[in-house]
Amino acid sequence: MTTRDQVQAAYAQVAKGGGGCCGPGACSPEDAARRLGYGEDEVAAGEGANLGLGCGNPTAVAELRPGEVVVDLGSGAGFDAILCARRVGPLGRVIGVDMTPEMLARARENAARLGLTQVEFREGVIEDLPLADATADVVISNCVINLSTDKRRALGEALRVLKPGGRLRVSDVATTRPLSAEARQDVAAWTACLAGALTLDEYRALLEEAGFEAVALEVEPGFGFADLAQGPDPLVAGLTPALRAEADAFVSVRVSATRPAATPCCAPRAPAAGCC
Repeated sequence: MTTRDQVQAAYAQVAKGGGGCCGPGACSPEDAARRLGYGEDEVAAGEGANLGLGCGNPTAVAELRPGEVVVDLGSGAGFDAILCARRVGPLGRVIGVDMTPEMLARARENAARLGLTQVEFREGVIEDLPLADATADVVISNCVINLSTDKRRALGEALRVLKPGGRLRVSDVATTRPLSAEARQDVAAWTACLAGALTLDEYRALLEEAGFEAVALEVEPGFGFADLAQGPDPLVAGLTPALRAEADAFVSVRVSATRPAATPCCAPRAPAAGCC
């Protein structure tokens, strides 16, 4: 079984009710969302779609405007997509992409229940998005890019589907220092959004290599990875002692970047982005 298969299996279980980032009985999905920076009105709007996952609130910094097109990478049960739909309005469009059928089923049910006809969910992986070039005004993601085993390609795809001048707004996990080889090989840590995390410098370098400009990474204080690694969360229950010992290296990071308004033909992936 590949790392991707194992990640998919873990999140299929979460979609079926296996618990999110707080773990069964530890706190509710609503409490988790509040801890991540969602307001009370957002928590209420996400009923049924909020599974207590994520490491931030990318919708709070996406600067969404009515009529815009948003793509949500790794959209899960649709929490962030639903919040985006409220901001872009009926003339806008939100496209969630997720690889887990169980998550997609929940997301589609949630959008239909709320009557959000401007929201759709597509099955796919973030390294090969089922979207045309220059589709989105904004690409968001919440604690998903770290799960990719080919982040260079995933970020290149994000650039490709953005319109010239489009915005990338991501909440993700990163590290303040390189992890040990043992930690990187911990499969349970991959599904817990830890072992696959880039260092802050690596993240910035890959964004710039992909062709993004105005790259900024802001560490969000107080997420508490060291505490999380000691807790009952089912996604971290199988972590090795070595990985738990490195928990203080992990940070929640707010990533912002922009696709250039006119991509030079020498930039990475420029032909795929349709500029030449």
